[in-house]
Amino acid sequence: MVTGKVVQFRRGRHVITEKHMLIEVEGVNSREEATKLVGKSVEWKSPAGKVIKGKVSGAHGNNGVIRAIFEKGLPGQSVATDVQIA
Repeated sequence: MVTGKVVQFRRGRHVITEKHMLIEVEGVNSREEATKLVGKSVEWKSPAGKVIKGKVSGAHGNNGVIRAIFEKGLPGQSVATDVQIA
């Protein structure tokens, strides 16, 4: 199990994609290390105990941030919280 922190929604200038989240993983500092996590499952646990699952889809940028696609859109309160990557 690896832990990561939700950084932001994947977004453009005008559109926010609610199901896509950018995650910063501890100990991952390059694009090559981030691509090794592609295909792994991601879980976010809400304060109420509800679990929303997703999957790592790719790297985002060159500094080790990954992009994950979740089943349902994560709420805004998920930003700056932890996720589990298995």
